[in-house]
Order: sequence, then structure tokens, then C-alpha cells
Amino acid sequence: MTFRYRSTLARAGVVALLSTAGLGAVAGPAYAADKADLQLIPLSYQLAKGVSEAKAKPFKFQVNNTVGTVDAKGVRVTVETKGLKSAKVGVLAPQGCDIRGTTFSCLLGDLPAGTTEDFGIPLFSTGGKGAAGTLTVSISAANGAGVLDTVEHDITVTDPGYDLTTWVQDVYADVTVDGDDAGEAGLRPVRPGQTAPLDWAVFNDGSERATGISYGITLPAGVTFAKLPEGCVEQNLGGFANAYCEDLGAVLKPGQYYTADVRVTVGADVTEKLLRPGFVWAAGLDSAAGTPEEQPKVATSAQRRAFSEADDGDNTAQFDVFVDQSPQSTPSPTPTVRPTSTPTAGPTPTGSVTAVPTPTAGGGAGGGSGDGGLPVTGAQVGLIGAIGAAVVAAGVALMMLSRRRKVVLVTPGEERTED
Repeated sequence: MTFRYRSTLARAGVVALLSTAGLGAVAGPAYAADKADLQLIPLSYQLAKGVSEAKAKPFKFQVNNTVGTVDAKGVRVTVETKGLKSAKVGVLAPQGCDIRGTTFSCLLGDLPAGTTEDFGIPLFSTGGKGAAGTLTVSISAANGAGVLDTVEHDITVTDPGYDLTTWVQDVYADVTVDGDDAGEAGLRPVRPGQTAPLDWAVFNDGSERATGISYGITLPAGVTFAKLPEGCVEQNLGGFANAYCEDLGAVLKPGQYYTADVRVTVGADVTEKLLRPGFVWAAGLDSAAGTPEEQPKVATSAQRRAFSEADDGDNTAQFDVFVDQSPQSTPSPTPTVRPTSTPTAGPTPTGSVTAVPTPTAGGGAGGGSGDGGLPVTGAQVGLIGAIGAAVVAAGVALMMLSRRRKVVLVTPGEERTED
């Protein structure tokens, strides 16, 4: 692993540490006790030249609800694209968003207090390199006081290259391991002592292939690994279970993703309902040798969640582990009743009724809304590994997804030839 990865991870870890400690908040007026208080944090900064519209890179942002103590309801992101240079970048709006001229607005769903969510705004390359203008992004909530935070985010198009982005889903008992969380609302938390799968993936959102891949996983306290791929080294750092893995033979082409089978176990003595945060990070090895342990797959439109070595600041994703602490019911013995008379036989049932859980509205922690918009994953933050154990122990960082999208026209700005 090269030094540039170490420095990037350290920089992300400092941001994470401030966020975790609540020091990253800008001082401002106190919010009412019943009002949501959110922060918006950009994570992606650069786009590789040559990224096509069909394989657009979702620029990663995090919505942070760790400062306030109120659950945010109906969280909505609004994106203004007129500050971008159309000769360098194009923008895609996910299906279900409200498009008005150069602006689109998407519902993210609910965000519980003490958690974060990641989402992505898909961008693609349209021409030359250099400064590509500014994307203005705002966040609001149904129970917040107007616009809660706004970011004017500068975009840069870099040389062609690979661009890795990690994605990971929050851990629930019945997660579907498929590289996305579409249609997985109403999932069941994991009971203490039980094992559950970790659904994760590394996407290449760049314009060139990545040869060789390394990745690492850090679990929250109280969670251990039940299964890891070959090529992983497990160790305990600061009380957290860590795994560092390499696949020297993997070749990840643009539009492909990499994943492997990982399962985790929640400790039998865990008493919390939420264990956080866990992290997944990845980096390219810049060379491939031997037979790959896992074969990369082509990402579907529902799996387009990657972010970026044109941009290695968004190679880390965070996940939470949701634990079921509800008391287990003990079946009571059925008393024997002696009939005093012979009952008359009634009609025999020909079928059965199955109770179906009602999906949770919106895209709150751990569940996709399944109704368009900017799908989100659960709280995302952090980093770790052989290159940042000290930072990781305290850190926090992030991710997103886009489904079928519509093109949003941007107003051309003043252009210079910078290619």
C-alpha cells in the first residue's frame, strides 16, 4: 500500500474523530428540544476523466444526526446543479426525485438520533480535466427549522484512473447478501449470541481497471468474525475485531464490484440495541498476480453505489449492527379441556394466514425505501487496518446508491481549456 493511501486515511480519521467527539460541529444557535439538528458532510471530491454516463460515480455525502438528540423525520436532500460546468461533468437524478429546472430534490427518509446516513449524487465525465464548478447541496427535515445545512462543493475532474468505493449494509438477521439494500425494509435485528451475514462490496467507479485489491473490516465492540475469506489476517486492535485481506489476482474493471463471504456474531452478553460503528475500507494494489480468490461481477443499476484513486478519500464505509433485545416469549403449557358435549363439526379450513411485516416508510437506518429517490445505507463512517489502527479506534467515515436515473441539464459556465 502506498503512502498516499495512508495519508488519506489519516485525514479521514481526523474528520471522523471530530465527528465522533461532537467537535466537528460549528457553533450556532441552540435548536428547540423537539427540532431535528443535522449536519451535511461531503466525502467525494474528484471524478476520473472518462467516466461514462452509464457508469456514473455517485459523489458521497454524509448526513450526520449525532449532534442533536431528536430523530429526524422525512429527511430531504436538495441539489442545485447550475454551478457546474457542463463541458466537464454531467449530473444524474435518481428515479423518484422531484426535478425542477437545474434543481432536484429527493427524500432520504427518517434518521434516528445518534446515527448517520450516506447518499450519493451521480456525476459523469463530459470532456476535459480541471475545475468542474460547484455543486450546491442542502439538507432539511420535516421536523427541522427550514434548511438545516448547505454545502457548496467544488468538483474536480482528474486524469483517467480507477476509482474504488466501498459500500456496506447495516447488519440485521435477515439481510439479503446481494450487494445492495433495495427492497429490504423492515429487517430483523440480530439476537445476542446469533450470527448474521455482512453484505459489502467494493465498486470501481473510475475509467480504468484496478489490478489487485486490499481491504479491511473493523467490527464494533461486542461483535466478532464468524467467517472470513481466505487471504485475511484477523487481529484484535484496541478491543475491536479487525481483518486485513488481500486478493492479489483480482482485476476490477470500470463498472464491476468485488465482494466475498463474511459473517459476524453478536456477543451473547451484549445488552445494547445498537453497536457502532463498524468499518470497511479498500485500496488498489496497482498490480495483479496469480489466480483471484473471488471473481468481480458487473454492477447492476441497483448496485451503483461506489465512490473512489482518482479520489481515494471515499474508500471507506461504515455500518451499524442492530441487536434484538426484546424478551423472548416462553410458550405457556396448553391446558387439557374435557368437552362436556360432542361439538358439531364445522367447515375445515383450506388455507392459512401469514402475517407480513409492514415496510418502514422512507430510508431510515438499515432499510431501503424501495420507492425511488436517493437510496441510503445505514450510518456510515470511519477507517482502520494495518495502516491506521490508532486512528480507526476513534474514527468515523461513510456511502450511497443510485437506481435508474434521469439526466439533469446544467447551465454552462465559463470554460477554459484545461485538458
